[in-house]
Amino acid sequence: MPRGRDDRRRTLRRRTARRRLLVLIAAAVLLLGSGVVWALYGSSWLRVEQVRITGVRVLAPAEVERAAEVPMGSPLVSVDTGAIEKRLRQKLPRIDSVDVVRSWPHGIGLKVTERQPVLLVKKGAKFIEVDAEGVRFATVDKAPGRVPLLELASARSASLRRFGSDRLVREAVRVAGDLPDGVAEDTRVVRVASYDAISLELSGDRTVMWGSGEAGAVKARVLTALMKAAPKAGHFDVSAPTAPAVSGS
Repeated sequence: MPRGRDDRRRTLRRRTARRRLLVLIAAAVLLLGSGVVWALYGSSWLRVEQVRITGVRVLAPAEVERAAEVPMGSPLVSVDTGAIEKRLRQKLPRIDSVDVVRSWPHGIGLKVTERQPVLLVKKGAKFIEVDAEGVRFATVDKAPGRVPLLELASARSASLRRFGSDRLVREAVRVAGDLPDGVAEDTRVVRVASYDAISLELSGDRTVMWGSGEAGAVKARVLTALMKAAPKAGHFDVSAPTAPAVSGS
């Protein structure tokens, strides 16, 4: 009997010790958690003190920072990065995308990707930049170098009434994206007379009848071959790539 009582006492002591250990662990976790919460939200250690901007080429870092409206002095953990991204895209259409990241312990990083013009629409003395998705995102005083002009059909054109200017602009962008590198560099004007009558004006008084935006990769290969075979020609027609034509010299 005494041995049974001793066993029960030892079991009780072990259980009591385990409970005390669990209480101590819970208290330590609570204290640690409270310390972390205080460090993140209540202390002055992890607050926004600087904004670092990368990736800008045309935009000025100062205008990006103004548009971002990063809440300086706020706890870094509480900054709404999604709201910053939304503000930037709304206020600065030149921005195609932006990554907003927390840079511990005191910074916000803005990695900007700007839209790149692939075509220009002349408007008076100014130029509207159009990107690879057909988005008209900025108006500039001076045309960027090596970006072709886009000339759309007149307002009275049946094609314009049928398809709308946005659709025709997208087709022009599609053609510009399919051009061989050498041809793209020499292209001065992309002219859209109708949906299936898109032509190019190249340097050296050369022209290309491209047709519609369909079968662009095939037309690009055929045009490259034609230009190699007839380097002095003035006009190339790949609108029907299975029956291309060359004229002029």
